[in-house]
Amino acid sequence: MDARFNMLDNEIAVKFFKRFANASLVIHQSPLPKSTQELVSLRASQINGCGWCIDMHTKEAAAAGETSVRLNLVAAWRESTVFTEAEQAALALAEEGTRLADAHQGVSDETWAQVRKHYDDDQIAALVSLVALINAANRLAVIVHQQGGSYEPGMFAAAFN
Repeated sequence: MDARFNMLDNEIAVKFFKRFANASLVIHQSPLPKSTQELVSLRASQINGCGWCIDMHTKEAAAAGETSVRLNLVAAWRESTVFTEAEQAALALAEEGTRLADAHQGVSDETWAQVRKHYDDDQIAALVSLVALINAANRLAVIVHQQGGSYEPGMFAAAFN
């Protein structure tokens, strides 16, 4: 499968991605732990089948010191012992916020209560924004068939600075 369209070769798309990168910078600079940010992004990307984003967030997390054991277990986080309760709450929010069509209620009250238990308002704002942003990124990459495998850590940030 070849990419359908190179978004970085189009003026409108580049303008959009610069603004997208600015939104992502707000989340990156938030008090939400960086490891949680990458785990959430990775899990949503796995659900959405976005090879480009899985590649990016796996490599960015590893470059930031995340262990291969934890990265390999993200898809099975419920059956794993390597994630904190706070990370489990964030991963549940990521899953429920990504699979909106699968559940009539969206994010469950139980999951929301766990998120409230472990995160303050600024972290929750960042977490909710992150789930929305990574889902948008997944859709962009999947629509144009942007494939994973060639991403290098820091590549996204360098492209839009």
